[in-house]
Parts: sequence; C-alpha cells; structure tokens
Amino acid sequence: MKFATKVIHAGIEPDPSTGAIMTPIFQTSTYVQAAPGDHKGYEYARTQNPTRTALERNLAALENGTDAICFSSGLAAQDAVIKLLQTGDEIVSVNDLYGGSYRQMVRVYGQWGLKSKFSNLYDANNLESAISSATKLVWIETPTNPMLNIVDIQAICAIAKRHGILTCVDNTFASPYLQNPLDLGADIVLHSATKYIGGHSDVVHGCLIVKDPGLAARLRFIQNASGAVPGPQDCFLILRGIKTLHLRVERSCENAERIAYFLKSHPKVAKVYWPGFEEHPNHEVAKRQMKLFGAMVSFDLVENTEANARTILSSTHLFSLAESLGGVESLIGHPASMTHASIPKEDRLKVGLTDSLIRLSVGVEDADDLINDLEQALQQ
Repeated sequence: MKFATKVIHAGIEPDPSTGAIMTPIFQTSTYVQAAPGDHKGYEYARTQNPTRTALERNLAALENGTDAICFSSGLAAQDAVIKLLQTGDEIVSVNDLYGGSYRQMVRVYGQWGLKSKFSNLYDANNLESAISSATKLVWIETPTNPMLNIVDIQAICAIAKRHGILTCVDNTFASPYLQNPLDLGADIVLHSATKYIGGHSDVVHGCLIVKDPGLAARLRFIQNASGAVPGPQDCFLILRGIKTLHLRVERSCENAERIAYFLKSHPKVAKVYWPGFEEHPNHEVAKRQMKLFGAMVSFDLVENTEANARTILSSTHLFSLAESLGGVESLIGHPASMTHASIPKEDRLKVGLTDSLIRLSVGVEDADDLINDLEQALQQ
C-alpha cells in the first residue's frame, strides 16, 4: 500500500455497529466486563481506547513500524523514551534541537542523575568520540530545529547499533511523508503530532513508533504507569488531519522552496537555512533520506540585530507570529525568545542561533502572496 492510500485506509475500518466511515470518538473512561477479566479488549481508558487504537494502527503503518503509542504531547512521548534509562546513564544528542527537548533532558532529568551530551553529529564520525561507557541513548533531530541541519540517520544508527545503544529520531520536521527513520535503522521514531501530522493547529499530541515488540511493551508499560495519554477527541482530530498529510506537506514544501530562493536573493537577508540548497553542508544526505526538503526555513539578516528581527516579526500579515509549526497556515517565529529561550545564549550562539534569527513554518497558501508579505515586512 502506497503512502497516499495508507493515510486514508491503513488500520482504519468502518465502525462495525453503524457502518460509520469515520472512526467514532469513544468518549468513555471505563468498559463493562461480563466477569472479572472477561471483556472485549478494553478495560480502562488510560490503558486503551478504541479511537486511540485506530490512530496507533494508522501511525505504525505510516512509519513502516509494527506498533505506535500515542501520548498527550510530543514532550510526553519524549519523557517515556527517557524513562527507559536509569540514573547515571547518558544521552548523546545533536547540539541543535528543540528547546523543550533540551529543557527536559537537562533541567528535569539532569537533577535525577541522567547525563546529556550535545554534540555535532552532522558528521556521523563524531558520534564515536561522543559515546562513553554510560551512553545508552542517541537522540537525533533531523532536520534540526531551528538551524535545519541534517543528520545521516543510517550512518548514526549503524554506529549506535555497534555499541548496543538505542537510537530515537525526532521526525517532527520531516513528517512520515518525507522521511521514515525506522527504515534507516532507528529503534524509535518520535513525532510531535501537534505539527504536520495533525496539521490544523487545533490539537496537542505526540507519538512513538517502533518495530521491536519488546520495546513497544516497555514503552506501553511506562505510558500506562505514568498516565500521559491523549483523549479520544484528540485522537479523532489527529486521524482527521492525517488524511490530507501528503497533500498538505507537498504543497508546503513547494511553497518553502520558492520562499527559500526568494530570501536567498534578497539584499537584506544575510543567510538562509534550508537543506534544499546545494551548498547546504548535508544536502546530499537530505536528498538521499528525504522525499522533499521540508517546509521549514530559517534566515538571518544583514543588519542582524534583535530589533530588526522584531520589526519584521511584527510586520507580516499572512505569516502569523506564533509558536509551533506544521499547520496549514504560515507562521513566523523568533527562536531565541520563543521556542529556544530555555537554552543558554552561549549554547545557542555556538550553533548559529542568533538573537536575530527568524524561523518560518510555510503553509499551504498561495506562494506569491506569502512572498509579497515577506517582501513588505523586510522593507520595514
């Protein structure tokens, strides 16, 4: 079954009691049993819910996995992965990643004795020197947030496997339509389904997808014990969003390509970060492991002051100033003060995340209108 068919049909059947083509919202907290342990596969809604089950089957198919576990947010999904570890264990991560991921690793789990090391993994060979005897998890984000760096998933996973280390790939920026890390050797794929998978800026959700049944069982135990589950209405909204995932992402990528080249030629723009450029350091890796180059674009200004960035951020009309990404509408953001404010400034500057960097999540509007909006904002 090809991707465009999977998003509509994989794991989804009409409701057997009514024939409803859309999966019903099973808004219930518990399920009646004929006798203790004699039930229809569902006991309590923290553990299982039929709407959630349909979504999990669909997500597993989209990432070519065998199982998916849905969570109340992307960070709740990350939390479950980290709970696979023990005090004294170490995470090796990319040095350019979502601020919330950094915050959870360092400020939440650091106080319990988990160590996090942030390294330049855009050259996969650097992983060998970053690994220590305590390393139990390699955390990859690709494309990264917000510098749009590319990690060679296959190469990183091969090194991690030789050392017996788990790999988790945050695939949020790419979506399952553009990239499938399990096929490249990853053990776990994470999505903030709030973003491209949901796609309509109306629900917060997260998921993990795996191939190994034993690993899935461990993650399900952690989820049930910790309780970070999504509600059935949220699962219904994600299922609804998935049906147009391929259409939305393809259009957004087309728009992003035009915008990236527009910004690249603009006299007031110093640098544009987008993996589709041939001069991007890992452009060839992106070509190999992604279907398209994504709909996220970041750029810095010639006069790179925070004041100039803030003027642009406040001057767009179609690009809405807001956190998040991956919706049908285009968004503009300031990572230094918004999504990445929890990362110390000296660490941000090391990877090029300046106070004037602007991040775009390109939506599905008309590309000409979006370019005109950016042009008038840059003229401010």
